[in-house]
Amino acid sequence: MSRETCTVETSDGIALDTRIFKPTTTTTTTEVPKGNIVIVLIHPYSVLGGCQGLMKGMARGLANKGFTAITFDMRGAGKSTGRPSLTGFSEVKDVVAVCKWVSQNLSTNRILLVGSSAGAPIAGSAVDQIEEAVGYVSLGYPFGLIASILFGRHHKAILQSPKPKLFVMGTKDGFTSVKQLENKLKSAAGRVETYLIEGVSHFQMEGPAHDAQMVDLIVGFIASL
Repeated sequence: MSRETCTVETSDGIALDTRIFKPTTTTTTTEVPKGNIVIVLIHPYSVLGGCQGLMKGMARGLANKGFTAITFDMRGAGKSTGRPSLTGFSEVKDVVAVCKWVSQNLSTNRILLVGSSAGAPIAGSAVDQIEEAVGYVSLGYPFGLIASILFGRHHKAILQSPKPKLFVMGTKDGFTSVKQLENKLKSAAGRVETYLIEGVSHFQMEGPAHDAQMVDLIVGFIASL
């Protein structure tokens, strides 16, 4: 695996610190048809300290499986300029800008968006704005009532998107109950899959102990696209 860094500029002039994790040519995994799909990982809530470093383990794991993965700090996080927004709507522009950069510079027309925690609603609002996005994976989408005060206006975009979707959640997620997840997804368009991790909380699932499991779920979903 090799890692490169670059800066991506958004439509409103924000500079985003971006990292590209590429597989080495010696990668031997042949069980998954890699195609030319690139995985863009969207980190948890910047306001609570979310940053691309939290996605590094997954990005490395995906590169070791033969995929190119991208992490980036959204506005106001890490070395990126600007300020984070409370509701995540400004950050949708960040996701769109990174995906545009990917399609122009990594010669791909297939992008998978993977959003973690608050990154999931942000990625969900971006998915239909990105022509190259062929699917969406949510890791711990905050659908619950309290989280919906901040992120509720994002729900409609991902639920109405016709693109294939996978929702991964721990059964002890403190922001969303299994019932709330099921109720929300009843109205979802297109192909919708869920994967529940028994006994795991929201922040446990975000931790490095579950990175390898998340990578396997993402790779399995890609194989089904």
